[in-house]
This record gives sequence, structure tokens and C-alpha cells, in this order.
Amino acid sequence: MSVYWVGDIQGCDEPLAQLLDQVGFSASRDRLYVLGDLVNRGPSSLAVLRRLHDLGTSVQCVLGNHDLHLLALSAGARKMGASDTFQDILQAPDKDTLLHWLKHQSIAIYQEEVLMVHAGVLPQWSLAETLSLALELEGILQSDGAEAFFLNMYGNEPAQWQPQLQGMDRWRCALNAFTRLRFCSSTGAMEFETKENAAKAPQGYMPWFEVPHRQTANTTIAFGHWSTLGAVQRQDVWALDTGCVWGGCLTALQRDRTEDVPTRIEIKCPKYQKPF
Repeated sequence: MSVYWVGDIQGCDEPLAQLLDQVGFSASRDRLYVLGDLVNRGPSSLAVLRRLHDLGTSVQCVLGNHDLHLLALSAGARKMGASDTFQDILQAPDKDTLLHWLKHQSIAIYQEEVLMVHAGVLPQWSLAETLSLALELEGILQSDGAEAFFLNMYGNEPAQWQPQLQGMDRWRCALNAFTRLRFCSSTGAMEFETKENAAKAPQGYMPWFEVPHRQTANTTIAFGHWSTLGAVQRQDVWALDTGCVWGGCLTALQRDRTEDVPTRIEIKCPKYQKPF
């Protein structure tokens, strides 16, 4: 049995199929964790959702910002953007089945002694607090109030987490950390404008995983979202978005049950979109 973690797929089904074929992935034996942004920007978002859905319980995903954008759009809370490429999903006969499956994926997962999120974890959150907040958000996304949530989830404020936050301010702040975070201050104030690599942190900010005394420093965290960061494989963080949709690689880590250190696998991808 092997366990796999894969970074942002973003509608690139051909590289995903090549990866699964190369490792001989077996749905009855292996486990696959996808770190968000399953869809959008690439040419085959529908095929990606169908492939992952059909793998059944062998696959677990966390939701990324592009996945939430699709769910918001399908709920009528958002309009299609010029660079969006999931029209095929919205016109598919199995659209409702696939969107129901997507909505019931996770915001955070803790399995295999690895915490999985799409973007990041604020430095003041413990592992228990992170999972509790994720569960809170998942309950909202899967509830009858999801449409109202989608209408109000966009925005950069509040950028600083406070435990006493309530309602949409609380949920928006937490969701931004889980799905959009790259840089924050030493107190956890988030910065959303900069999309460059870690060396180009804006003044007063740093990569979220470099904040001193981060509460989850002793937990291995796997994440995607940050293509300009490149692959990072340390004891405490695994960054696995290597710009598949921009002509980089689809990157995965493979760990057998008898191994401590996972092996990196890279599938070179065509260039589907220009970098932001």
C-alpha cells in the first residue's frame, strides 16, 4: 500500500492520468490526497472531477480557492471570469453529482500524521483549532445556508484572526487562511497582494510557515496554492504546487507504509495558461 499527496491539478487531467498510470495507483490498495484547486485554468476540469469521483473512497481532497469559486458560481453567487475553464462541468449531465461530491470534500484533513490544507495555517492556530475551524466551515458549505455564505465569502477583511470573531467575519478570515494565505506578519496578519516567491516577501511579512513559534511547527503540513514557491520538502512543510497549469510539473509525494521519507514524483506538463 502506498499513500500519495498531489498538488494543484487545476483541470489538467492528462498529467493526472499519467501520474496515476506511472505509479500503478490502485483504488483498492492505495490512498490519494489532493491539496485543492482540482479545477479551473486547465483544459479538462470535468475529466478531473470525474476521474477523482470515480476513484471512490481511495481519494480525499481539500478545497482550494478555485474549487470554491466553482461552487459559488454554480450557486449563482459569482459570475464566470474570462480565464475560467469549467464551463464543461456546468453543462455536464452529471453536474449535480459532481458538484455534490465536490461540496462534501474537506477544508482540512489530518491523516497519516500529516495536516493537509490548500494554502496555509495561521501561526496562532494549534492543530486542534485548525481542524475545528475547518469542520465549522465544512458544515456551512454543506448546509442550506451555503448560498448566502458564497455571496459574502469574498474579501480581504478581517486580515487578522481573533478568536472572538463571529459570523461572516470569522468564516471569511478562516477561509482566506485555508485557501489564499502565502504571507503573514509575525502576529498572523495576512497579506494577499503578493504572489511572488518567498524571497520577495513584502516588508513586515514572511511566509506563513516561517513565523517564529508557529503553533503547528511540530506537525507536518502539506499544501499547494503557491506555484511561485516551488516544491518544498522539509520535515514540517511539504509544498506541492509546482505550476502544472503554467507549464511546470504536476508534483506528488509517495510514501509506502514502511517508509518515513516520501519520494517525490514529477510529471512535466504542457503550458495551458500564462502565469499571473
